[in-house]
Amino acid sequence: MIRITNLRTNQIENPLGYELARLRLSWITENEQSDSLFQSYASVEMADDQDFNNIIYESGKRKDIDSLSFTPNVTLEPRTRYYWKVTVWGDTGDFVTSDIAWFETGKMDEQWQAKWITPKLDKEIHPLMRKSFHFDKEIESARIYISGLGIYHLEMNGEKVGDEYLAPGFHAYNYWLQYQTFDVTSQLKQGENAIGVMLGNGWYKGRFGFDGEFYELFGDQFALIAELHVTLKDGTTSIIKTDDTWKCTKSPIAFSGIYDGEIYDATQEIKDWSSPGLNDHNWEEVMETEINTEKFTSRLSLPVKVMEERKPIEKVVTPAGETVLDMGQNMTGWLRFKVDLPKGRKIHLQFGEILQGGNFYQENLRTAKAEYQYTSDGTTKVIEPYFTFYGFRYVKLTGFEDDIDLGNFTGCVLYSDIEETGHIETSNPLVNQLFQNAMWGQKGNFLDVPTDCPQRDERMGWTGDAQVFASTASFNMYSPAFFNKYMFDLREEQKRIDGSVPFTVPSITPEGEHLASQHGSAAWGDAATIIPWTLYLQYGDKELLSEQFETMRDWVDYIKKQDDSSGGKRLWQVGFHFGDWLALDGADPNGFFGGTDTTYVASAYYYYSTTIVVKAANVLGKYDLAEKYSRLAEEVKQAITNEFFTPNGKSSINTQTAYILALHMDLVPEHYKERIAQDLRDKLAEDHMHLKTGFVGTPYFAPALSEMGSSEDAYTLVLNEDYPSWLYAVKLGATTIWERWNSVLPDGSISDTGMNSLNHYSYGSIVEWMYRYMCGINPVERAPGFREILFTPRPDGRLAYAKATLNSAAGRIETGWKLNGDGSLAFTFKIPFNTKAKVVLPNAVAESVEVKDKDGTRIKLDLIQSETNVDVEIGPGEYSLVYMPTKQYIKKFTLSSTVREIIGNNESRSSFYELFPEINEQKFILELVINKRLDELSEDPLLGSMFTKSKITTFLSYVSN
Repeated sequence: MIRITNLRTNQIENPLGYELARLRLSWITENEQSDSLFQSYASVEMADDQDFNNIIYESGKRKDIDSLSFTPNVTLEPRTRYYWKVTVWGDTGDFVTSDIAWFETGKMDEQWQAKWITPKLDKEIHPLMRKSFHFDKEIESARIYISGLGIYHLEMNGEKVGDEYLAPGFHAYNYWLQYQTFDVTSQLKQGENAIGVMLGNGWYKGRFGFDGEFYELFGDQFALIAELHVTLKDGTTSIIKTDDTWKCTKSPIAFSGIYDGEIYDATQEIKDWSSPGLNDHNWEEVMETEINTEKFTSRLSLPVKVMEERKPIEKVVTPAGETVLDMGQNMTGWLRFKVDLPKGRKIHLQFGEILQGGNFYQENLRTAKAEYQYTSDGTTKVIEPYFTFYGFRYVKLTGFEDDIDLGNFTGCVLYSDIEETGHIETSNPLVNQLFQNAMWGQKGNFLDVPTDCPQRDERMGWTGDAQVFASTASFNMYSPAFFNKYMFDLREEQKRIDGSVPFTVPSITPEGEHLASQHGSAAWGDAATIIPWTLYLQYGDKELLSEQFETMRDWVDYIKKQDDSSGGKRLWQVGFHFGDWLALDGADPNGFFGGTDTTYVASAYYYYSTTIVVKAANVLGKYDLAEKYSRLAEEVKQAITNEFFTPNGKSSINTQTAYILALHMDLVPEHYKERIAQDLRDKLAEDHMHLKTGFVGTPYFAPALSEMGSSEDAYTLVLNEDYPSWLYAVKLGATTIWERWNSVLPDGSISDTGMNSLNHYSYGSIVEWMYRYMCGINPVERAPGFREILFTPRPDGRLAYAKATLNSAAGRIETGWKLNGDGSLAFTFKIPFNTKAKVVLPNAVAESVEVKDKDGTRIKLDLIQSETNVDVEIGPGEYSLVYMPTKQYIKKFTLSSTVREIIGNNESRSSFYELFPEINEQKFILELVINKRLDELSEDPLLGSMFTKSKITTFLSYVSN
């Protein structure tokens, strides 16, 4: 039979109160013990009742309904729940109807009856606000629509409402504000009731911004708006709303801040403050206020929740006598703990990422205090913060009893409610840890916006970081709704700066204060084009692409205006650009700026983003625009070729990143590419097979190598264990991705405290290469959302196996390869229902190959031969195959091995350098020998004295053992 799962509305399962103006439905059809492989027909029904007695939409049985995104032609009403289901027919005639899914609209365009209210307290006092009310009859249903500034904690009749935190989230408050909807039917009762709300600073007010230098960035007052809509069982309705009849008083929270933490005094608690029986006559009044924002809309943000819990792995007593908990993982969130202390006892928790000299350390957090202070009221309590979060692995405890029970402490891992979808495993535990580090970097930084880091006085939505990681993020986790909210923020910011894009979204620079210098950088602003196109490829949601198309166009138009105003050379030669940020080839090796010409980087992205707009316009049927931007792209490409390359294809910029961008972004004519590819290989060898790239070059390095047939070099980069490399950090105990290649030095000391995050996901973009090239799962542009799959696994003898799974928008995909002891390659593939795949088998030459399907049946597939691989086209199912490749993957070094092959292997390279130290000491020697075989070296009249036969024999004996 077939079955239907993952029914989503606007990419969210059963969304309550979300913005649904552009409605689309999606689902996954799975084949379970059915002969059907493809969908023949589908139908969608919608109703406003769960029994489908009042059907408001019926598509009919149609061939053109796509499970990736379907838009029913319906008009939605405010505050209404709709139910929908789908029926799918397989190609053998069997069919299935899904379970019922639902979505519920928010207030939409309905006028608010509630007013914004603010406490009549000092603006620094964190308030409690409440309202009591009474119902004479039983309750049928109840919804509360609520928002607060900065962030709010909501209770109803003494209990927390919902399981999310830090609402309403972090967004461009100057331009829009979102409210949340909660179903509180079960928390209300006939008789007396009460609502209680506590407010904290959050991102809206308090200290936030670059180096924590800004205060009251968006506003300086606490504020609340709420409407509670209640339907009683007799059919009557009642609305409880915020107005000047509410009451307020000081909360037990003396301070809260995103960077600095929270101070909580339990002796100031008011028992049952959100319960109906409380006498609040001595509470202060509130007053109505105005909040300046252009849009007030239903939510787009996914809820931020405690998604995982972890126990400390160890209590450490440091050389300084400190008591420190080790959580075993760099994470984002807080510590929940149980206390039983005398009244008035103060305890202090401090959060950090690393120990130094065995002692607790916070200096890389810069000015962020990252602490929690608690004063006991003498009772036993389980405690956690309300209005802050920390990026940490270690927690220093002060004021606790000596006999600390680790069981009383729980690490609460906080991130947006996003499902993990991808997983990778290899035979190398260091590579497996690298994958986990990238996943944890995503978890730690996907907290309502994709932040750069979660721990220091920054934690902002840097656009450059977001765009380079977007593809990896979409493999790892189901991210379309998360990024959709971020792109909404980006659009709101962009509309105010003539199509440009801020460095950070939301922008944190106060209007008019240095604003001109805080937007418009290449690679960073290109988040406007790269993220929407990435989402389209990964999820196949054309409506989402349509929604963001003007954002994409406006960014390219902004660049063109910059170009036109500076001479119209079709190069981007003006403005500030980060360039290849934090690359290792700059004039100052310890500086921020890489050695690749920023004009070249900017012009490369000018072309790249323009080509993306062309592709998006074609997808959306905007063919006139596609032609217009195609002409622009060709002009930019020609200008780049003329400016930066000789007539023979030699790059005028001799950096790794210059070659990488030329190849990955297709910046040059086809006949230049092999020259550039070879120059990149030579440059990599010159740099001793180590990367020197930064934020721009690194994400594309390994893909560029694999695309030009140099996957061995890509593996070398990934498998390097010394600095600079990914595994260098892993071997030093990293559990997330670092901001710098040498964030921590080999002796365990921090390399720099000015800008040094140990949870900074950008370089985790290597995981995209692991999915797409190592394991071989690729989306196809003509059929995005993995409706078609291109499997291109590229094995390497330094791994015994690699495998990946992806719960894609089309269904579960699996792929794996294994290198057998006899040198043969074994492959497995799983292709979902209604999906086609092309498999490119590496180094196989045959007319046909036998493939086993999931039942063990052998299927003989015709192959299309090519020089280095064989193409196979297959449909849904599970397959396995084994063959002997033409290439020897189990690496055995002999006299015919080249120096390039030797230094491309982590183990052999170290032995080679040990025996021939001159290569390390005198760079020009490597350039002379890089393409020579070992037997040639020993016979060379100039080099033979250095590379003697005895030394070469010794080397070969080392590596053979």
